[in-house]
Amino acid sequence: MINELNWGVVSATLLLLALGAYYWGFEKTKMTSKELALIATLAALAALGRVPFAAIPNVQPTTFMVLVAGFVYGPRAGFMVGSLAAFSSNFFLGQGPWTPWQMLAWGLIGASAGLLGKWKPDLGISGLAVFGFIWGYLFGWIMNLSYWLVFVYPLNWQSFLTAYAASFYFDSLHAAGNLAFTMIMGPMAVQVLVKFRERLSFTYQEN
Repeated sequence: MINELNWGVVSATLLLLALGAYYWGFEKTKMTSKELALIATLAALAALGRVPFAAIPNVQPTTFMVLVAGFVYGPRAGFMVGSLAAFSSNFFLGQGPWTPWQMLAWGLIGASAGLLGKWKPDLGISGLAVFGFIWGYLFGWIMNLSYWLVFVYPLNWQSFLTAYAASFYFDSLHAAGNLAFTMIMGPMAVQVLVKFRERLSFTYQEN
């Protein structure tokens, strides 16, 4: 009975409903047009950063940019930057049942980085780079689940473990890329975004 359901369609539908509810809640927050424009700009930059690196498996600056945006501007802005970057970049790279999962994964990166920024605002670039390294694997595990649900049959523990084992190399590339991008470009990126935050007075209330 479990394998008779199209879990790819079911999971994508549930994720789209959850994302839609989150976007509706975000729309109700009190933000200025400048703050909204900044979030949209950061999402566009993160999306564009993904396209030129498409030929290199899992190595791209998108995760780094989402990470830094969340760390500086908070979890809600971080989630929006990550999810919008995934959605918009797939207009170039291809939309599909994986899109809601990518929106969720990159959104969670931004949101968790925002929580980290509130908890440890003086973390430093090295700590942020390690956080990005860990998320290289966590992102892969989320996307592995989507692959397993959408493209694998039958759904059992053997196929589940095989799907995760097969992606370890690519997840490692993602993690290493996050570490490198953050260490190299992180100091300047954080400095620039903090200046914009001070100029725009990013003060909306987090729920």
